[in-house]
Amino acid sequence: MGSGTAVGRVRGLGSAKHGTLHWWRQRLTAGANLFLMLWLMISVARMPGYDYAAVHLWLQSAWVAIPMALLILSVFYHFRLGLQVVIEDYQHGESRVVAMILLNLFTFTLGGIALFAILKVAFSGAPA
Repeated sequence: MGSGTAVGRVRGLGSAKHGTLHWWRQRLTAGANLFLMLWLMISVARMPGYDYAAVHLWLQSAWVAIPMALLILSVFYHFRLGLQVVIEDYQHGESRVVAMILLNLFTFTLGGIALFAILKVAFSGAPA
């Protein structure tokens, strides 16, 4: 009943049983992105000023730096999950492997730079 052809079963073709987990992770990160982006918009709207010193002081607060770091992690992970599906659907052969490696490098590099920037401001002194 519904387990594919005999050749497909022998070759191990068919469901890898990971689709549901991937789907749930996309939905969870989408929900986290929704709430964290809402927090960011409200938080930025309530700032007293938008000059460099005011934003720097705002980002130094743990109440701001922690949700910002969580937002960066959630957005970049959601981005990676979504593009992984696109690559798996439309790339074949070795180009799929290369595309996945480039996606991982791109995502982790930019996410790391964004986290570093947030942490640098959060742990630094007064703006220059």
